[in-house]
Amino acid sequence: MAKIMVIGGGIAGAAAALGLHRAGFEVEVYEAHPDTGADIGAFLTLASNGMRALAQLDAAAAVAELGFPLTTMDVLDGSGEELAAMPLGESGHPLTRYRCLRRADLAATLRQEVLRRGVPIRHSARLVTVTEDRDGVTAAFADGSSARADLLVGADGLHSAVRGQLDAAAPRPDYAGQQVFYGYTTGYTGEAVPPSQARSERITMIRGSGAAFGYALSPAGETFWFARVPGPPADAEELAGTGADGWRERLLPLLRPDRTAAAEIVAATADRLMVTNALHLGPGTRWRGERTVLIGDAAHAASPATGQGASMALEDAVVLAKALREGGPGTAALEHYERLRRPRTELNAAVSARLTAGGTGPRTPVVAADRPTGTTAVDEELLRLLDWNTPLPTGS
Repeated sequence: MAKIMVIGGGIAGAAAALGLHRAGFEVEVYEAHPDTGADIGAFLTLASNGMRALAQLDAAAAVAELGFPLTTMDVLDGSGEELAAMPLGESGHPLTRYRCLRRADLAATLRQEVLRRGVPIRHSARLVTVTEDRDGVTAAFADGSSARADLLVGADGLHSAVRGQLDAAAPRPDYAGQQVFYGYTTGYTGEAVPPSQARSERITMIRGSGAAFGYALSPAGETFWFARVPGPPADAEELAGTGADGWRERLLPLLRPDRTAAAEIVAATADRLMVTNALHLGPGTRWRGERTVLIGDAAHAASPATGQGASMALEDAVVLAKALREGGPGTAALEHYERLRRPRTELNAAVSARLTAGGTGPRTPVVAADRPTGTTAVDEELLRLLDWNTPLPTGS
């Protein structure tokens, strides 16, 4: 049985471990952080394509217990005028609906599934070097230990150490041109009708004059929200020292000129308000070596505008596991994986960059090209690619 080590125990790494274990490989996960990994409280929307991928890993049911479903998206301009209303993904089944959930909860649930299936996770294993040879690959860690396997999967995120080992000249993540604010509040009461009628299973996107804003009300009455604000990046001192009150006072003047709920939601948010810089990787990142391969944000991190980061990583995990199952842990299988995945992930990155660069203009039309394939309708080609029992397509 071939042995595969996965570097990174977050969403991409845990999903890769589930897929590789199901494909029959001996797997071990190495996580740099001493406990559950770094997370600063963000939430995400997991799209139908991501839920489809989880189903192939036998993990969709566990994840469907998290957060709450989203079945509809409204798009408003700064005056509150509706620009579009559209269904989200495949809403007809609980295991294929979009879900709004905390990133940390998703990662923790996937790690629990990894451990439940007998795959070990070693914490405090910070990668230092990767050495490939004709027979396998060796990883050396900061504590002086090392591990050897037939293949190494780099699932260690945006600031991937594995990517740097694959290519010393690999591009660093770039600032995508927006700060991302996000938070949670129970203080927003919403429209003068019950939330179950007004915003049940619905996310509202506002193309405001000063920020792109989105919010969803949970069944428990908690509002999840984010704002993408164009401008220079926040420096490390600002990110560490500003605090919720300071960020709120910076954001509110951008929202108050609009006739939408955005300013009211942010004003009602107390201490659960956070900010990060949106980062992305440019095209052309090297994905693989002879015995090493990247997945998820380590390979193709996009700015958050499309909301597809986690779903793309989950797709990667399924396709990589299938490619290695069919071709073994060698160069041909890694080439096959990259050939199948790179066009779709680069499309997502390009669409997300275009949406980010488009700023907040309220007159921007909502068009199909603004959405990656498979996010708002059933994509038959993607379903065949993800289906565990369907062989991967061959050829270029």
